[in-house]
Amino acid sequence: MTKAELVSAIADKAGLNKVQAKEALDAFIASVSTSLKQGQEVRLVGFGSFVPVKRAAGLARNPKTGETVKRPAQRTCRFKVGESLKGVLNT
Repeated sequence: MTKAELVSAIADKAGLNKVQAKEALDAFIASVSTSLKQGQEVRLVGFGSFVPVKRAAGLARNPKTGETVKRPAQRTCRFKVGESLKGVLNT
């Protein structure tokens, strides 16, 4: 599903027009991004949690050439699936 398809689905299910749905989705993305940047977990009960994590520097391998390169430390995000979503996916 693309962002445009998600905006259309939100508009249909929430009874909003597409402009309002896009603004709501953009506000959600901005809020989650801000919280993760501050190191805070974003927990949506039943759906899942977005968790900020720090990856240590290390070595990586270029799959094309096989060359080993240094990978810098970085911050990233992981998603932990909630029980309700897991149930929906497995029925």
